[in-house]
Amino acid sequence: MAKSKMNLPNKLTVMRMCLVPVCIAAILIPEAWLDPDLTALIALVIFAFASITDAIDGKLARKHNLITDFGKFMDPLADKFLVLGSFLAILYRYEHLKTWLFWAVLVVIFREFAVTSIRLVVSSSSGVVIAANWLGKVKTVTQMSSIIVLLLEPVIYHTIEKSGTDLPDFLDTYPPATILLCALMTFFTLWSGINYLAAYWSYLDPEK
Repeated sequence: MAKSKMNLPNKLTVMRMCLVPVCIAAILIPEAWLDPDLTALIALVIFAFASITDAIDGKLARKHNLITDFGKFMDPLADKFLVLGSFLAILYRYEHLKTWLFWAVLVVIFREFAVTSIRLVVSSSSGVVIAANWLGKVKTVTQMSSIIVLLLEPVIYHTIEKSGTDLPDFLDTYPPATILLCALMTFFTLWSGINYLAAYWSYLDPEK
């Protein structure tokens, strides 16, 4: 295990953490300042770039044996801030999605708080830093994909409408691709949370 805490993968993780407020600010740019579709595309590019760094830092760390406790702790934390911050900003900005998106985001928030609490308990009681498993990574991919589609799908519909084609009104509130991905995200979010709870339940024994 590498001793340096600020190798390249860790620097990418820190950069992703720094991009969180930038992405949130981009999503929340007022309509009076900029066209909403352009705002969504700007936020999409920033979010996608930050998401790509998540894949890159993990591959670099494994390939060059640069895995550190700092990286194992901060990498999933940066993902949580990026995903939760973006979801909350989208909920605030796009109120017409709240009727169904609120519940999916609520599941994400509960799961992330639960797993983070488990990580802290395990770390404090045994000194073990829990790295993200494959299920957690799938969960993260579906969450990030959901946000990308949330930002992109309305832009596609608006572009089609500007070309003169009428689309059903319900697509604004119930975009099908977004709903499908969010359903998939909710499934993997719940599954990964239950998996963590089952794997580390012994550390939560009230008799200890």
